Amino acid sequence: MKDMPATRAFSSPFPLPARIERWFDERGWQVRPHQFDMLEADRAGRDALLISSTGSGKTLAGFLPTLADLADHPSEGLHTLYITPLKALTNDIERNLGAPIAEMGLPIVVESRTGDTSGAITSLRRASSSAL
Repeated sequence: MKDMPATRAFSSPFPLPARIERWFDERGWQVRPHQFDMLEADRAGRDALLISSTGSGKTLAGFLPTLADLADHPSEGLHTLYITPLKALTNDIERNLGAPIAEMGLPIVVESRTGDTSGAITSLRRASSSAL
């Protein structure tokens, strides 16, 4: 994940779970307004479309509602299914979410499936972790 430049402080009526806020603080980052906008839309049950420049934290913005929900309410099984037509994008997202999830200590497994995924891997189940 690229270094995100610090941005102005932004407050939201939707506080993030402590471990997520701590993760941002440890890097000297602020949650960006478009990241809070995605969280707000999710918590209000609204659909949202995010358009932002490269390196602005779009991946984290798109998955922030999932990370926040699983940080507050860990659950077993599949939580979020993200479908993309590009294998390279799938790999980028898996890589860009893996580090923050591990650094935040979230009990989440990020896995990807493609047409090339073997049947043995496809049938794997992790009963003790949430799957993203």
